[in-house]
Amino acid sequence: MGSLLVPDFIPSPIQDAETLRKSFKGHFLGLGTDEKAIITVLGHRDESQRKKIKEAYQQLYNKSLIDDLHSELSGDFRKAVILWTHDPPERDARLANEVLNSWIHDVTHLQVIVEIACASTPDHLVSVRQTYCALFGCSLEEDIIAHVSLPVQKVLVSLVSSYRYNEELVDHSIANLEASKLREATRTKQLDSDEVLILSTRNIHQLKATFECYKQNYGFSIDQDIMNCGEGLLESILKVVIWCINSPEKHFAEVVKVSTDGLGTNEDSLSRAIVTRAEIDMIKVKEEYLKMKDTALEYAVADDTSGHYREFLMTLLGANDSSL
Repeated sequence: MGSLLVPDFIPSPIQDAETLRKSFKGHFLGLGTDEKAIITVLGHRDESQRKKIKEAYQQLYNKSLIDDLHSELSGDFRKAVILWTHDPPERDARLANEVLNSWIHDVTHLQVIVEIACASTPDHLVSVRQTYCALFGCSLEEDIIAHVSLPVQKVLVSLVSSYRYNEELVDHSIANLEASKLREATRTKQLDSDEVLILSTRNIHQLKATFECYKQNYGFSIDQDIMNCGEGLLESILKVVIWCINSPEKHFAEVVKVSTDGLGTNEDSLSRAIVTRAEIDMIKVKEEYLKMKDTALEYAVADDTSGHYREFLMTLLGANDSSL
């Protein structure tokens, strides 16, 4: 269940587009942009409503709403609002392209690819791949091969290339068999073997049954055994794969925790976690975060952010910033 709060009565897309245009006019007159109006409109509209607002804005003013948001806003607030305003397939395609073209390819960056492949529907992944080709003139797989080294490359290409069966279908005999194959891979520390690639092909329900068999048969969860194989990038990526398949809400709670723990804040990761899950399972993400940290996720966000950026994230979380 998502945390986004949409009012029972909302203006038409044309009215919302006009409100957004008026929020920019102060900037044109030297008075400044009305950021609160932008948050009030976009922060309380779902995916379909935001798409209609963008279309209405283009028709009314012959301008891109995304382009005007980029011109009017700045910093982490701008990045979060634009990320939210993009259609989800374009959002994820741009996120994937950004991390692949970064000079850093650690788990913090490459886990974005895993999230797209394993924590969303098969149809969404297809849309992301199609959008990626349209935007960047090459396939997502091509860019993974160009920028990521083996053996992680092999895992990521397999994940994004697969189209999983999306219905609840479980064969417990297969779950036991594949749990034993995964156990052999962790026991021998052969995590780059073809046996591990079942993580990219089996349906999610079948894999959850396999993970449960693994724990029952061998006494430890598969992600624990994977991390016991070493501390390299492959082990870390495979752990993210397991979590995104078995419990996406636990993974995204971990992303928020890592983003806000310590001295600095990773605003890019924090924004991504909140923006991408606000309409999907943020209520469950909050529950997992509470288990991890014994404090509310909203408090962590409020403590680590400020200004309109904080107000926008809190709006997506369904929280009242002023009450924290």
